[in-house]
Amino acid sequence: MSADGQGRSHWFDDEAGPVVRPYAMTRGRTTSAGQHRLDLIAVVVAEPHVDDPEADPSLSPEHVDIVDLCRDTPQSVAELAADLNLPIGVVRVLVGDLVDAELVHVNRPVPPAELPDESILRDVINGLRAL
Repeated sequence: MSADGQGRSHWFDDEAGPVVRPYAMTRGRTTSAGQHRLDLIAVVVAEPHVDDPEADPSLSPEHVDIVDLCRDTPQSVAELAADLNLPIGVVRVLVGDLVDAELVHVNRPVPPAELPDESILRDVINGLRAL
């Protein structure tokens, strides 16, 4: 912390701009109300009925930014965090809020354990050819 010539102290450098703590953006929450499971590669898609998210007074600027980014092109949670320069945990909470408000939906990747084994698929193809 430094002091200016008039005895006031500065908590941050003037060039750094305004500083907002991540927990302020999520109102101190670490999870969303719906407890949505959001992997880094889960894809967030804006709902087609959402016209102007800025008109909703309950949305924060970060919520609006997420909807705007997902409107044209679906984005993964990791891409949103990188584009918005926010921690993953904050983006997960904000996306969870938007899912609860039905402004976006999330397409989750298929877990590797649920993917079919390649050898089983080959056996099926060979069995079909044998018919």
